[in-house]
Amino acid sequence: MISMDTKVPFFIQKRLIRRYLSDVLYTKFFCFFCSMKKKKVVAQKPPGQEILKVARRLKELRLRQGYTSYESFANEHGLSRALYGRYEKGKDLRFSSLVKIVRAFDMTLEEFFSEGFD
Repeated sequence: MISMDTKVPFFIQKRLIRRYLSDVLYTKFFCFFCSMKKKKVVAQKPPGQEILKVARRLKELRLRQGYTSYESFANEHGLSRALYGRYEKGKDLRFSSLVKIVRAFDMTLEEFFSEGFD
């Protein structure tokens, strides 16, 4: 690189500095992304039988109470419509969500798990 002490026109100095910076930044950027580990794509396991039993029980209780649509049940009881729909399809749910849903059915956890679980 040319020393800045020599008489070099400003536009050439500017171009040299820009080129030097772009080379340095490119090298650092490239090395950063090359050093990153690729994330492993893990296939999701299908829901276990227990979760499917919970899902069937939720749907059974909703229908027993006269709600033909999961959306109307969720809206009436202050639950997220989309989340409740996923729970009935057997998607993983949090325990706190299960407790909230069981309370909406006016049941205890013991009553909820008394039928359909061997």
